[in-house]
Amino acid sequence: MDKAQAWHSFLSGFGWTAYDENTVPDEAGDEYITYESAEANLGKQVLLSASLWKRSTSWKAITQKAHEIAQSLGYGGTTVPFEGGAIFITQGNPFAQRLQGEDDATRRILLNFSVEFLSAY
Repeated sequence: MDKAQAWHSFLSGFGWTAYDENTVPDEAGDEYITYESAEANLGKQVLLSASLWKRSTSWKAITQKAHEIAQSLGYGGTTVPFEGGAIFITQGNPFAQRLQGEDDATRRILLNFSVEFLSAY
């Protein structure tokens, strides 16, 4: 697994399908995650975001998903290994922010992350 695959793996671990924001299929479904993808070397912090998307008129389920992801990071963050290193992921500031969805029946929450790639390449 490389850096990009590790980042995708982390975001795919919450029961919703995750897509790079540049490759979301038309048939993505009623709940999914889109994310930015970038890489850096050791000691370089990268600020990345992901969006939760939920087809609903209620904020309840999407807010619960944001809380689930926040809890997985806790206060100290988490690491995801990849070949030759790991990525260290913590909550960005602000971590979760409600945004306008595609229409009145779609809810969106933007999540901000601080990511450090712990590898020499």
